[in-house]
Amino acid sequence: MKKNFIYFIAFLIPVYFIGFGIDIMDIDASQYAEMSREMSISNSYLQVFEIGKDYLDKPPFLFWITSISMKIFGANNFSYRLPSFLFAMFALYSTYKFALLFYKKEIATLAALILASCQAFYLINHDVKTDTILMGWVIFSIWQLAAWVQNKNLKHILFAFAAIGFGMITKGPVALIVPVLAFGTHILISRNFKLILRWEYLFGLLIVAVVLLPMCYGLYTQFDLHPEKLVNNKTDVSGLRFFFWTQSFGRITGESIWNNNSNIFFLFQNLLWAFLPWIVIFVIALFLEFKIIVKQKFKIEPNAEWICMGGFTFTYLALGSSKYQLPHYIFVVLPFAAIITAKLLIRLYEGENPRLLKILEKSHFIIFSLLFLALIILMTFSFPAPIWLSIILFISIIIFYYFFTRKNISYYLIKLSVFSFLLINLFLNSWIYPSLLKYQGGNSMGRFIRTNNISTKNTFIYEEHVWHSLHFYSNDIIINKYDLNTVLPGDYLIVTEEKINDFVKAGLSYEVVYKVQTYGVSRLQLKFLNPSRRKELTEVIILIKII
Repeated sequence: MKKNFIYFIAFLIPVYFIGFGIDIMDIDASQYAEMSREMSISNSYLQVFEIGKDYLDKPPFLFWITSISMKIFGANNFSYRLPSFLFAMFALYSTYKFALLFYKKEIATLAALILASCQAFYLINHDVKTDTILMGWVIFSIWQLAAWVQNKNLKHILFAFAAIGFGMITKGPVALIVPVLAFGTHILISRNFKLILRWEYLFGLLIVAVVLLPMCYGLYTQFDLHPEKLVNNKTDVSGLRFFFWTQSFGRITGESIWNNNSNIFFLFQNLLWAFLPWIVIFVIALFLEFKIIVKQKFKIEPNAEWICMGGFTFTYLALGSSKYQLPHYIFVVLPFAAIITAKLLIRLYEGENPRLLKILEKSHFIIFSLLFLALIILMTFSFPAPIWLSIILFISIIIFYYFFTRKNISYYLIKLSVFSFLLINLFLNSWIYPSLLKYQGGNSMGRFIRTNNISTKNTFIYEEHVWHSLHFYSNDIIINKYDLNTVLPGDYLIVTEEKINDFVKAGLSYEVVYKVQTYGVSRLQLKFLNPSRRKELTEVIILIKII
């Protein structure tokens, strides 16, 4: 299995890298990319700004490392994605090493492979958010804490709490909450109560404080020292209180302004696609783990662990209680899900339940066949591919079916799952996503402005529209104009088609320089996939020059 894992990774990594060429997607990813670009120019690392305005939401670590990457490689798709990709690899390695503390190599190897090949992992390597980095820091801290529990070497406490600190300046207190929930549950289930009070925790908290110090100083000087600043339509806003309380716990208490009325099942509904192709196996494994612990009267063997089960279950409940949730919030516990799934798969291949294994193999072959059918529809109907690419798709599928209809393939279900999603994401990253991003107008408009050397100082957005991708791909901040009386000959304005008559009414003469359709691709609707109905959902934005 270890040799197979190396081969699998050799195939997976090129698919990730193909995703590096995809344009950055609105809303979050392009926002973070643009903020990183601005930081790379301003060198303002302690005080964070968004389009030149005070920013108070995500902690700064993502902006720090991506802005440094942009200083080295320039502001482009590759430089934005590279740091996140490295943290994704860091998460894989940490998952493997953590699992190896408790399980044999086959399980540890398979756990890393499951994580590397789930749909969320393909996605986060091109649609970059803070959760990829958070996942890396959290599973690394879990590994180091577990290593400390086993050998009491103080260096593991140093690494664990440093990782927790860096996780907190990546996405807030959740980086501390997950290890506490994971190990707290493990301590209770294992009855190892002597781990509750240890002097090493005070040492660890001191390390966390040192790591947090630069960010806290920046928040204090940017916000706490300036109560007159208007932040989210409020004055007297404390940056420190926002970070330590409002950003995370305020979403549970209702104090936070963010509220999309999500329920406890929201994250599970999104896990159904995010953890494909392993989700069915994981749900069964989760159920069996609960069944086992109940039979054992909520007690485990001395060398066993309940870190993964406790970490996944109680983190899910904590995140699910928030009034504001997004699909990627659950990604932080995917390493736990991968280990739980790997344990069941290895047991099945060791002969524990042959009937269940056969059912899973047959059902997954049907599921993947339907997904391939959907891929064919996308590439022939929704976003017609060139003939040569369509031929490659059909040949790939034929070879795939020939290989996987043969009998006696070792680890059949594992190989079927990995290669199915590798093949699917190969075509998603090389054709479907790039075709979809052509309808994200900010990218196209910004790139047109930059490649045609149109002065961004004389280019404005008419009225209130926020297109972070426009700023990023034009390589400058394009400000808004609201009053047509301030418009001068020679100015360029980006305007929606429905507002173009405002210029006629104001007696302004103009020429159309560039026109592009735009659509919120991150909130894809089925109707958009029908080319004949696509225009019903798109909006036209126009670059005009005043003459």
